[in-house]
Amino acid sequence: MNDDSLELLELSSSGTLPATASVIVLHGLGADGEDFVPVVQALDLERLGSVRFVLPSAPVRPVTINGGYRMRAWYDIHPVPADPAKPRTEDEAGLMASRALVQQLIDREVDRGVPSTRIVLMGFSQGCALTLLAGLLAPARLAGLAGLSGYLPMAGQAKVDQIGHQRSMPVFLAHGEHDDIVTPDRGLAARDALLSLGVSVDWHSYPMGHEVCMPEIEDLNRWLFRVLG
Repeated sequence: MNDDSLELLELSSSGTLPATASVIVLHGLGADGEDFVPVVQALDLERLGSVRFVLPSAPVRPVTINGGYRMRAWYDIHPVPADPAKPRTEDEAGLMASRALVQQLIDREVDRGVPSTRIVLMGFSQGCALTLLAGLLAPARLAGLAGLSGYLPMAGQAKVDQIGHQRSMPVFLAHGEHDDIVTPDRGLAARDALLSLGVSVDWHSYPMGHEVCMPEIEDLNRWLFRVLG
């Protein structure tokens, strides 16, 4: 599967000028590339020059936790085990397949003239999980990763020697204090796992549920200025 199999929506912060930076935005379960258009439009990055936003839509696939219903999803999600002592079942094959799709999008931006160090990966919920996985395993250093209301998948397999140069890459993590979909402890666990790997994490929490709020967008805007400025 290649990036041509993904539906892509693109927006620019400065009309048709050549892009000097790119932000690839990965939506959450059941959404599509249109979902984060309002967030992108709320960002004010004109002082950075022309920033291209790439908003792909995930493939349609059956999702186990939703009774096998087919929807846009970056990977399958299984129900939480009734026994809290049992580990969660993760769709590692699906995660790695989508990680390859995201890497193709990164490579596409590089081919279009944007260096990898000027590319930010950003994602919400399931898209956050994929952002962290794909970004940490990317073969070239990126400008940064922005993860909203998500978690670190396959966390037990993350090793310092696997992420190498990505340890110097800044990471923005944000979570709702009242999130009942991806509970705050999972976001905190992602933060702590990244810190244990030596990754620099800018952590934010907000009095909200599984959503995005304006203070979060403002904090994200400032972070994007810092990593792309």
